[in-house]
Amino acid sequence: MSVTLLPADSYIIINKGLIQEDDKKNLIALYEPIIGPFAVALYLTLLNDLDILEIQSKEFTHHHLMTIMKTDLNTLREAREVLESVGLIKTYYKEGDIASYIYEIYSPLPPKEFLIHPIFSVVLYNNIGKREFESIKNSYQKVNFNLDEYQDISKSLNESFKSSTIIPEFDVRDKEHNKVNVKNIIDFDELIISIPKNLINEKSLNKKMKELINNLAFIYNLDTLKMAEILRNTINENGYIVEKDLRKKTREYYTYINSGKLPTLIYRTQPEYLKRPQGDVSNRAKMIYVFENTSPYDFLKNKYKGVVPTTRDLSLLEYLLDDLKLSPAVVNVLIDYVLKKNDNKLNRAYIETIAGQWKRSGIETADEAMSLAGKNNKKVSQIAPKSIKNKEAVPIWLKKDIKKEELDDVERKELEELMKGFM
Repeated sequence: MSVTLLPADSYIIINKGLIQEDDKKNLIALYEPIIGPFAVALYLTLLNDLDILEIQSKEFTHHHLMTIMKTDLNTLREAREVLESVGLIKTYYKEGDIASYIYEIYSPLPPKEFLIHPIFSVVLYNNIGKREFESIKNSYQKVNFNLDEYQDISKSLNESFKSSTIIPEFDVRDKEHNKVNVKNIIDFDELIISIPKNLINEKSLNKKMKELINNLAFIYNLDTLKMAEILRNTINENGYIVEKDLRKKTREYYTYINSGKLPTLIYRTQPEYLKRPQGDVSNRAKMIYVFENTSPYDFLKNKYKGVVPTTRDLSLLEYLLDDLKLSPAVVNVLIDYVLKKNDNKLNRAYIETIAGQWKRSGIETADEAMSLAGKNNKKVSQIAPKSIKNKEAVPIWLKKDIKKEELDDVERKELEELMKGFM
């Protein structure tokens, strides 16, 4: 459901998690490298708005959050959605003359659960590196003392207390964790058909195992048939899936086809401070809006008519976003440019050459990327691969000053195709 957030909209916070100091430390150590500092700041700010008993807040407006955090509504909304996606808050909305929200805030996962989570553990490892990951893991490791020479003299409950027939009745608040939801990627009917009946015990595909398989498919970009192929090698002699082997095999498969790299989350859109101010309604501004408000994953998927990008293409997106640190909007402009120039094919060497130049030029916005592409179009054509059939083919935003001139039928169709599915 798409909802427009306004400064006057009210909100109330309900604490579902009994958040303690350890939770805040875990939030910074484990979650922040994944969700970023601003989402963490919003979480802590919402916590601070709770009443003295830390159960529920009074009613605030979103203008209050804008003032406290010195930011705009779009940035707040994006940070809130990030917190929702990792299970730290749930949002409820009620329409009215002044819309109202309820934010349920949940505890971060305990370190033990976080560090074995099929998505979080992989992304954290990839984002901070092996050395830092091992340091964090060691800091949470259980310490075992040798008690062989000691005797346990602790008293039992009935040695210190007598029983009573008076039993108080009340509900005690408990720490709650919100599940991280990944929409179904695996078709489990197709998965079962793809595995010989005498090989797998269907009871092994319980709710917990299906959730793990779906999470692994998401983070390692696996379709149903590929996951079925991997599963065949993780089933024991009794027909049950061995969880440890499943995690290992999916990881090994991904690193094998991606030169040892591990996946990360690449679906972020352009940061708010790098977006073009709203108000311009020209065709160029509409295209920039698409580049800025679409993740590279969704942009490429739309280019492929809704088909999920290949693992090779996703690896290329990770390289542009994580290794070169290009902004999402710049990556989208680059994808659009190369696909048009290169007959709808992503040639890695060609892309890396252009991307390297854009990085050295300090390009951060869609507007800058489009302008530089226009200036260097002839030079870029000289380094294009021989496979390009039509070196004169360029995106519509390079053909003319579409901000001032009317489009002909062909150009209008191309513009509609670019924005199809986004606006």
